Amino acid sequence: MPDSITIAKTCAKYADEIQAEDITVIDLRGLSSIADYFVICTATSVPHLKAVSRDIRQKTKDEIGESPRSAEGVASSQWLILDYVDVVVHMFHHELRDVYALEDLWSDAPHVPLDFTTDSTSNSAES
Repeated sequence: MPDSITIAKTCAKYADEIQAEDITVIDLRGLSSIADYFVICTATSVPHLKAVSRDIRQKTKDEIGESPRSAEGVASSQWLILDYVDVVVHMFHHELRDVYALEDLWSDAPHVPLDFTTDSTSNSAES
């Protein structure tokens, strides 16, 4: 069974592959009992939001054998959640991400560097 950082990075990788934007992995260990990590990303449209969710679910299962315990939301709500127990993936439509501002809520949590990101707008440990 993969550890929580492996699950988080795998979900983030597949979000990146389907061109989700502003991908951030927040390390909540020691700060919250909700989860070890949040993966947060942005989709550019409702169809893109559906595709991001689909690919993260499918490709994470194919690569490391992990499926979310639950999934919440519908694409038209502009916020989808995949709950892998110790990792929660939040996928927002670009119009809604700033409204909930999860990065601000957890501003004291460190960000996990993502090896695959080359976009300077993606968050990492330097953020």
